[in-house]
Amino acid sequence: MSTILGFDFGEVRIGVAMGSTELGIAHPLETIALEGNDKKFARIESLIKEWQPSALVVGLPAYLDGSEHEISRLARKFAHRLNGRFSLPVHLVDERLSSAAATQALNETGLRGRKQKPALDQVAAMQILQAYFDGIGLLS
Repeated sequence: MSTILGFDFGEVRIGVAMGSTELGIAHPLETIALEGNDKKFARIESLIKEWQPSALVVGLPAYLDGSEHEISRLARKFAHRLNGRFSLPVHLVDERLSSAAATQALNETGLRGRKQKPALDQVAAMQILQAYFDGIGLLS
């Protein structure tokens, strides 16, 4: 059994989820909303030390037709930096519609509108990691 951490990369916030390969179920963990990359990576480092993951998963955003945009490039750069800093395998997962699925999941719990903001990114990370466990949208 090993732990996997999943990330929903954003320029302002990074959603984080975790799950075990044994159960194949992802859970929201936290949203990193710190100023500056150094602080964000320091928090990620502490999560990696705490959870000891065997691999990392990063959502790769794209337009609905599959074409990439600027945030796609930044998410790939984030994935490369994770690999370089922590020497862990990093897998990219197609994250199209993960935020919509996260919004829907939060709506179903009764959390709507602006009240979703603190949880939305980590629930999107959970959707991305669950897609990885389910073998859906694996890009690398």
